[in-house]
Amino acid sequence: MSTTFGLFNTSVMGMSAQSDALAAVAENIANSSTVGYKEATTHFLTVLNGFQNSGEFGGGVTTRNRYEIPTQGALQSTSSATDLAIHGAGFFVVSDDSGATYLTRAGSFAPDAEGRLVNSAGYYLMGYAADGAPSASSTNSLTSMSVVRIRNDKLFATPTTAGALTANLPAGATVVAPAALPSTNGAGAQFSAKTSITVYDNLGAPVILDVFFAKTGANTWEASAFNKADAAPGGGFPYANPALVTQTVAFDPANGNLLSGSPISLSVPGGGTMSLDIADATQLGAAFSVQSVNVNGNGASSVREVMFASDGTLSYLLENGQSIPAYKIGLANVNSPVNLTSESGNVFVANGDSGQVFVGLPGTAGFGRILSSKLESSTVDLATQLSSMIVAQRAFTANSQSFQVASEILQVLNNLK
Repeated sequence: MSTTFGLFNTSVMGMSAQSDALAAVAENIANSSTVGYKEATTHFLTVLNGFQNSGEFGGGVTTRNRYEIPTQGALQSTSSATDLAIHGAGFFVVSDDSGATYLTRAGSFAPDAEGRLVNSAGYYLMGYAADGAPSASSTNSLTSMSVVRIRNDKLFATPTTAGALTANLPAGATVVAPAALPSTNGAGAQFSAKTSITVYDNLGAPVILDVFFAKTGANTWEASAFNKADAAPGGGFPYANPALVTQTVAFDPANGNLLSGSPISLSVPGGGTMSLDIADATQLGAAFSVQSVNVNGNGASSVREVMFASDGTLSYLLENGQSIPAYKIGLANVNSPVNLTSESGNVFVANGDSGQVFVGLPGTAGFGRILSSKLESSTVDLATQLSSMIVAQRAFTANSQSFQVASEILQVLNNLK
C-alpha cells in the first residue's frame, strides 16, 4: 500500500518538474526578442526515497531553473550611438529611481528629458567622470559611479594644458647673433624657423602662439613663444609683451635627435600652464617642416552628438568639430555570473553564491569591450524552445498517466474483501 501512495507522490513530482520546464520555455519564447535576455534552462535533480528505507522505491524529481547569463548573444547593428553592447565578459552598472544598483546586459540606452541615459526597462546607466575613472579593476568602486547625463544644455570650454609639436629644424641654418635673437623682441629680430599653434584660455577663447626657432650655435637652438595678439601692426616684431617662454634646445650631432629642451612650459595668456612636448623634434639636413601639432583643450561650444570608444570612453563631439571626454563607462562582474539573482527588467543582483561585484574598465583583464550602435540579442533559439516544449509536454502527459494508473490500483485495493 505504501508503494502505491509513493507512486502518487512520484508522478505529482514529475508533473511539477515538467511544469517548471514548460514555464521556463514559455518565458524564453516570450523574451526571444528582448535585448540582452539570457535563456532560462531547467535542470532536473533526482530525489531518492531509498535514503529513508533502502528497501523502498518510489523516489521523484525536483528542478532548479537558472539563466545562462555568461552566454554571449549575437550582436545586431542599430542607428543610435547610445545603443551599447558588451562583447565579452561583464555587465553595465545601472540604477533605478531609488539609487539601488543592478547589473545588466541590456544596453538599449537613450537620453531622457534631463539627458540621463536610460534603457527600455527604466534603468539608468552608471559611469565615472572622465577624470575620475579607476586605472585598474578594483572592488567596492560602485560608490564612485554616477548616472551618465548627456549635457546638451550647456557650452563646454577646456583650457589647454598640454601639447606636442613634431618638426624638423634645418641643420644647415645660419647662426643668429645674440643681439638679434627673437628673445630680444627687437624690431630686427631674426629667426631660422617659425610656426603657430592655436591653444585655448580658461574661457575657451582661442589664443594663437607664435613659436620661433633660432640657431645659436652648432646643434643648439633658442625656442621662443609669443602671443600673436601682441604682434606689431602687420605682424612680427616687436611684440607688445616679452616672450612667454625662451628655452635652449640641443640636438645630437650624430643622428639629429633631440638631446635636451623638452618639454617647453609656458603660461597661456588668460589660461593655465601648458607643457609643450617637442621630444620628437629633429635637426636634419632638410628644410624646416612641421610633421604634427596636437594640443588638448577646446573652444567654447555646445554638444552636437556623443561617441563611445571600445574602452568605455564617452566623448562629446562639439559643434566646432572638437571632442572632449565626458565619462568612462566601467563594467562590473562577479566570480560566478550564472548564480546571479535575476530580477524584473532584465537586471541581476549579486548574492553569496555569485560572489562580490568587482568593477573595471572595458578591455582590461576579465572585461569585454563596449560597442556603440550595437545591441546584444536574446540568446533564445525559438526552434530549440519549441522542441523542448514538445518534450516537456509529453513527459508531463506520461507522469499524469502514472498518476491515473496509481489511482486505478488504489481503487482495486480498496475494493478487495
